[in-house]
Amino acid sequence: MKLITRNTDYALRALCLIAKCKGKIVSVSELTLKLRVPQPFLRKILQVLNGKGILRSLRGQGGGFTLAKEPAKIFITDIMRIFQGALRLNECFLRKLACPHKKTCLLRKKITGIERYVLRELNSITLESLLE
Repeated sequence: MKLITRNTDYALRALCLIAKCKGKIVSVSELTLKLRVPQPFLRKILQVLNGKGILRSLRGQGGGFTLAKEPAKIFITDIMRIFQGALRLNECFLRKLACPHKKTCLLRKKITGIERYVLRELNSITLESLLE
């Protein structure tokens, strides 16, 4: 199980680079060079972030991306939800099948506690804290 997928990882790295530029417009080619990520792949990630209101895009000569929000208001869990959906550690291996032990399963109870702890910790991480 991966806690952070490749898309989320690349998105966070790109956001950190953009945030370090403090309002300057950063081009996709500049990000591609610094992150060493294939340009079409990174462009798709940036377009998704733009569509979700995390980034603002500027077209044309001198175009690129800038943050649409303050780094202190962008949480790692926001980015994880965009690219991964909700973080679920306690999904039963039976998936959609009805488990007769769902309410009494001790393992599920313990994993749910771990999930709450992990989410609480992740919810405290902002883009700003990753820049320090």
